[in-house]
Amino acid sequence: MEKTAKIYIAGHTGLVGSAIVRVLKTEGYENLILRTHKELDLTRQMEVEGFFAQERPEYVFIAAGLVGGIKANSDAPADFYYENMQIANNLIWSAHKINVKKLLYLGSACMYPKDCEQPMKETSVLSGYPEVTNEGYALAKICGTRLCSYLYKQYGKNFISAIPANAYGIGDCFDQNKSHVIPALLLKYHKAKINGEKQVVLWGTGKARREFINTTDIANASLYLMNYYSDEKTINIGTGEEVSIMELSQMIKQVVGFSGDIICDLTRPDGMPRRMLDSSAIYRLGWSPKVSLEDGLKELYNAYLNN
Repeated sequence: MEKTAKIYIAGHTGLVGSAIVRVLKTEGYENLILRTHKELDLTRQMEVEGFFAQERPEYVFIAAGLVGGIKANSDAPADFYYENMQIANNLIWSAHKINVKKLLYLGSACMYPKDCEQPMKETSVLSGYPEVTNEGYALAKICGTRLCSYLYKQYGKNFISAIPANAYGIGDCFDQNKSHVIPALLLKYHKAKINGEKQVVLWGTGKARREFINTTDIANASLYLMNYYSDEKTINIGTGEEVSIMELSQMIKQVVGFSGDIICDLTRPDGMPRRMLDSSAIYRLGWSPKVSLEDGLKELYNAYLNN
């Protein structure tokens, strides 16, 4: 991408989108097009088409969407499906209509089947049913990546997609009803420490294993893919490392400085038993992650304390 190119970042106020903006600015990209939800409702087709026709961005990063943890996805599958489908269709098709030079659509690791072979290869998408607790979100994200692939094949559009591992980082949501596992646990341990509690209750068995990636790494990978990757196939963005939820919980307990016990609530769901990406394709391109989980957790907790 040229440093002076017009670049639209959809979802720039969100967790991953804000990281993409930070990295682009650090790398000298200043001609950024940004719109808040109040300024542009991405679920409204006419609004989105009008925006693209007027602004005519040359490059597009799509990091927008309705996101949440197990509870939020379980409580509102229709919302997660509908909003994310609308956003993907409106943005990708509008970019196609005005001949955007290149587009990157970011999917999610939950797109993979519940019983997927580990680590998960890109070819395993659509090989089985996704985890039921986030099925609506997963189906919408799958459709977004497939639309990019179809446009690549049918129209020769340089529209690519990528699947990051579980994201966390600066700007994470600390709403206990909407947050993902890392901010949820940080908040839980912080409150327990402040209130002098003797134990923290962890959902599930703690045995489920996850791969986490800092949003700075996702943003750097996104820029790298925009500059060096063109293919109809989606590509994974991961760290190549995984931890159990119990191991993660113990790390967060130490970062926060909580001295009590961890109790598992076996009546609560674990979600997908294991979720780790095979990121060998992006590694072969020359990209690699830089932020360790421990450093990322410390950075996020310090940011929470400062805010």
